[in-house]
Amino acid sequence: MKIHKAQWIWMSCSIAMLKNNEMKFALLCLALGLIAGCATAPPANVDNICQIFREKPRWYRYTLQSYKKWGVPVHVQMAILHQESRYDGHARPARKHFLGIPTVRPSSAYGYAQVKDETWDWYRRKTGHWTARRDDFEDAVDFVGWYGLQTYLRLRISKWDAKNLYLAYHEGHGGYEQKTFQKKPWLIHVADKVEYRARRFRKELATCRASL
Repeated sequence: MKIHKAQWIWMSCSIAMLKNNEMKFALLCLALGLIAGCATAPPANVDNICQIFREKPRWYRYTLQSYKKWGVPVHVQMAILHQESRYDGHARPARKHFLGIPTVRPSSAYGYAQVKDETWDWYRRKTGHWTARRDDFEDAVDFVGWYGLQTYLRLRISKWDAKNLYLAYHEGHGGYEQKTFQKKPWLIHVADKVEYRARRFRKELATCRASL
């Protein structure tokens, strides 16, 4: 029988209560609550930015904070995250298979923004945000904004240019400079989808921003 995270937390807290140790109970529930609160379930409708932010109002505040801090617009941040994980905080690349048996994953990418270990370490080192987690939405959008600024500073790609920001995001700054994406028609198609979604999100957001 599969036990959901909320049920597991309740059961653990109940056990602590039975032991009549209030301090341990409080600490345990706090720790488990923090763990559960990092990555939440994806929105019910991942294709409408207004519905996403109405369901998860904190997400709007976090993306707005990132925009004010780094300059990458909310609709661009959300279009990139949609492509990378569809807002699944525990997303990872699918495992490769050999003779039908799952083996290793193709990369260490993880979380809402699908960031590799070395890139995440670079972000934490440069920002000093050592506690940042890839399965925390606030940290993920802060990374997307920060990386967008680094892309602008190095490659002079506009922070509003969703297509080329995504190409540089996927290939890395060095790869973009070498134009590695030109040999990947499928990636250019994906970047076009990101640009289309960013434009759509921007129009949607204009209709509901005042109510968020």
